Amino acid sequence: MLSDTQIAVRDMVRKFAQERIRPLSHRFEQQGGYEPWVFESVAELGLLGMVAPEEFGGAESDYVSYALALIEIAAADGGLSTIVSIQNSIMVAGLLKDGTEAQKARFLPDLIAGRCIGAFALTETGAGSDASAIRTRATRVDGGWRLDGAKQFITSGRIAGLAMVIAVTDPGAGKKGMTAFLVPTDREGYIVDKVEHKLGQGASDTCALRFENLFVEDDLVLGEVGQGYRIALANLETGRIGIAAQCIGMAQTALEIAVAYAKDRVSMGRRIIEHQAVGFRLADLATRLEAARQLVLCAAALRDAGAAALAQASMAKLFASETAEIVVSGAIQTLGGYGYLEEFGVAKIYRDVRVCQIYEGTSDIQRMVIARTL
Repeated sequence: MLSDTQIAVRDMVRKFAQERIRPLSHRFEQQGGYEPWVFESVAELGLLGMVAPEEFGGAESDYVSYALALIEIAAADGGLSTIVSIQNSIMVAGLLKDGTEAQKARFLPDLIAGRCIGAFALTETGAGSDASAIRTRATRVDGGWRLDGAKQFITSGRIAGLAMVIAVTDPGAGKKGMTAFLVPTDREGYIVDKVEHKLGQGASDTCALRFENLFVEDDLVLGEVGQGYRIALANLETGRIGIAAQCIGMAQTALEIAVAYAKDRVSMGRRIIEHQAVGFRLADLATRLEAARQLVLCAAALRDAGAAALAQASMAKLFASETAEIVVSGAIQTLGGYGYLEEFGVAKIYRDVRVCQIYEGTSDIQRMVIARTL
């Protein structure tokens, strides 16, 4: 059951997202990005630092409210919810957990206010699910480190002002030989090699990055040297709750479109929702979606309680992402030919939601994580 405060957060974000974001979603996709006012408006609502302390401009909210907010943003625009998720669950959360007081004071206010968008640079061409195989190197030099290497599939790599980069600092130490660095993207040697052309979420840029002799000072190491692998995986737990939440939002909108259409479309003298084939399909989709929603809110509630939530976060991400594709596909089927047309909105959601089974841990990885807890 939601508290009055959680309901208020949900309703506030829903109103903003439906009135200001959803009508422009296709335009954002066509222009390949968001205008600055979008991030400013999202930040004004406290959505870029939802669980962060007020001293840094955060909302000091709870994780259930965070999940509810992401659901509503995703219900309006999937790409924007991805950026908001990474900003909260990886960039802000990572700094709060492992950052020094100086790092927090330097970076958190701009991240939370939307003046700086963050990018999480972990994945490489040959190191996706196997994070321990990364090849980007950080070599110690006088006063800091030099980064050399390449990253792939980095969300917001083009628009980011700050990147959290995981690099190898001790090649012989395995997982304990990786370190996390906070890299301002205006540094010489930070190169965007390519902005990828993707199936969906076209307004959220995904980039191939390259680092060439990029210098970072010692005070830009996040946590301790050698803790990069731990930092990367720890932040993914909350990230998976975020991705699961955005799946709920996108599927929710698709189902609402399908139900509205089924109530309006008449075939053989009856509204098609009254035909058992259609009515039962929608009933099954609604049931799956509600089950996924409860898994997401349960994982978020466990985080609020300070309990271990790794398995539940993985279950939520696995079930919600796979359920979302089923729900959106079923919505297209309900609309028939119209579902295949861009103007009805479901086709875009179908493109946007498919990646949720891939990023921040594929469905296969989630099953591995869950299996280890059994």
